[in-house]
Amino acid sequence: MDDFIILNFRRMKMPMIDVYAAADLFPAGIDRQLGEELTLAVLRAEGVISPGPFHANNTAVYIHRMDQFTVQTAATAQARTVRVQIITPPGALSRDGQKQIVKEATEIVTRISRDATQAQRTWVLLTEAAEGGWGMSGTAFGREEFAALPLKHA
Repeated sequence: MDDFIILNFRRMKMPMIDVYAAADLFPAGIDRQLGEELTLAVLRAEGVISPGPFHANNTAVYIHRMDQFTVQTAATAQARTVRVQIITPPGALSRDGQKQIVKEATEIVTRISRDATQAQRTWVLLTEAAEGGWGMSGTAFGREEFAALPLKHA
């Protein structure tokens, strides 16, 4: 039974993605493209090749366009850095998946920013939710709750 629970748990891929950047770093009107490309890249890294409605409706990107003075480094008060934080359920990304999504997310940000040097200033942070620390529909999901979901949603 434990193997079934772990297998089913690993099938549930519902990453959340936050992109933080200066408001003018990405061209206007590009948010939808950025969001779609990043969500599909994360799902691929998790092993979801053909996302169904469950994945498409529950994988989200939050794009935080910030005032240019709110992104700081020691070198400048107007840094051109980008932070992409990807939060996944526990065990959703293998080591190869981690490497893949860091590479793809950096490439996506660099291409969409239209700045070939942006890769040097793009940080991708992978965060794995704690057991039971992943919630939706009013439920804190752990191995038991994921295992109880019908497989048709996986």
